[in-house]
Amino acid sequence: MKKILMVLTSVSELGDTGEKTGYNVAEAAHPWKVFKDSGHFVDFASIQGGQPPRDEVDTKDPIQVAFTEDETTRAGLYNTARVDVVDPGQYDAVYLVGGHGTMWDFPHSDGLRKLVAGIYNAGGLVGAVCHGPAGLLDVELDNGLRLVEGRRVAAFTNDEEVAVGKDKVIPFFLADRLEEQGATHVSADAFEEKVVVDERLVTGQNPASAAGVAKEMEKLLAEVIHQEKAEEQHETEALRAEKDALKAAAAEDES
Repeated sequence: MKKILMVLTSVSELGDTGEKTGYNVAEAAHPWKVFKDSGHFVDFASIQGGQPPRDEVDTKDPIQVAFTEDETTRAGLYNTARVDVVDPGQYDAVYLVGGHGTMWDFPHSDGLRKLVAGIYNAGGLVGAVCHGPAGLLDVELDNGLRLVEGRRVAAFTNDEEVAVGKDKVIPFFLADRLEEQGATHVSADAFEEKVVVDERLVTGQNPASAAGVAKEMEKLLAEVIHQEKAEEQHETEALRAEKDALKAAAAEDES
């Protein structure tokens, strides 16, 4: 079992429009189910801590309903940790949940940048979907490069922003900003699923891609677990062989 941290926005309004927003429930719920069904531990954090705002719940989606009604999840969301105080060494992966609110607070959070960099530098996984990749901006790694530099990534597209009528509201186009920082933005048609895996970075284009991002992260985590078990078995066999050799040497001395 691995530990995965899901990070949520703390922004409740879209700029100065007065329109309510928050984290996208589908983008949290569907990955949560993938991780939970795989036996992993899921924890929550947000930019400001406390109870993060959320978008509307689709009550026709049983996974969203299960997410909002799960007692452990409700307790975790009631008082999330602030990203500034989270120890990246405690987690094997971080998943950045989307929602338009992320466009205002994810890119400006030093705590989030340090958290993402810390997990990636330690060999962990980083996942993000829709507007969640806003939290990948300006993340610098130990090698001096930006996390997205030279990477293939997916995120909410310019066309999708226009289609939902938010192109004049958002502070910037996310796809453009990612490319400005050296990423190659890869996309499917508007609102179609698109998941991109680039080494230990997994990104998705929109809400339809959320479960897919989690599934690809799960595949990578499974590889890590398999490798750890193989190394553990090798160490056990080596220790057993060493003990057998000592016993054999002791028996030879007695004879």
